[in-house]
Amino acid sequence: MVARRTQILDTAARLFAERGFHGVSVVELGAACGISGPALYKHFPSKDAMLAEMLVEISEELLRVGRERSAAAGDAPEALRALVAWHVDFALRHKPLIVLQDRDWASLPDEARERVRRLQRSYVELWADRIRELQPQLTPKRARAMAHATFGMINSTPHSAMLPEAEMASVLESMALAALAVPGST
Repeated sequence: MVARRTQILDTAARLFAERGFHGVSVVELGAACGISGPALYKHFPSKDAMLAEMLVEISEELLRVGRERSAAAGDAPEALRALVAWHVDFALRHKPLIVLQDRDWASLPDEARERVRRLQRSYVELWADRIRELQPQLTPKRARAMAHATFGMINSTPHSAMLPEAEMASVLESMALAALAVPGST
């Protein structure tokens, strides 16, 4: 059952990213998953619920793993290197979900949208705190802006990943670390 749900979510993410959330019918989604459209309702109460689960889940994962990597680091530069590497890896593996987050945000049910916002604010604060540890002269607002700008660059991968994945990861990591003024970055 879990494998089927995962398959449905992966297929839905790909189709929604390609054609937009409203551009994919339940019948088309079911066919792409090898089941009838109505059979999707055995796994999810609605198409909206699928979108909500996808975007809440990725926000939870970003925050959970970000916290783990930050906590395991010995200092702010190491934490920022770990956070950048994590976010780059995530962005390269989940391009359809990044497209969905950006383009179909308004289609999220209100409750899910608020949950995602809370999770994202916590993720931004995690980064901003580490940025300010490295550069204590920064205001919290400026550190948050730097975090958002870094996310924007990294999250551009669905549109800019023109290099092989390992090379693109290296480009993104070095650019992000340099933009954040992490010592040892070029």
